[in-house]
Amino acid sequence: MTDPTLGTAEVRDRYEIRLEGRLEPRWLTRFAGMTLTTHDDGSTVLAGPVADQAALHGLLRTLRDLGLPLVSLTRTQHEDAAPDLTASATPSNQPAATQPRATAHGTSQGD
Repeated sequence: MTDPTLGTAEVRDRYEIRLEGRLEPRWLTRFAGMTLTTHDDGSTVLAGPVADQAALHGLLRTLRDLGLPLVSLTRTQHEDAAPDLTASATPSNQPAATQPRATAHGTSQGD
């Protein structure tokens, strides 16, 4: 997406794209803002911000054209997202083992 007041693309998400095979660093110019990491297992990870879904599809199309098989695509934390602080289904002050449970007779029973 483009913010008309800023005239620049808003970065939405970061991605890690694992490829089978080695991508030479000279190809990095096609992937502005991304980092390239090669691993001992022969794979390459391309990581960085992607502006939107259209940009992601364009990136994947370019990788396809290079002929390197895609192993995985992982969306990582949002560029300006705060950590997820949502509560779990079980209150932190009460262990799951002590939660009331229904018995065969329809009454609830604790441990």
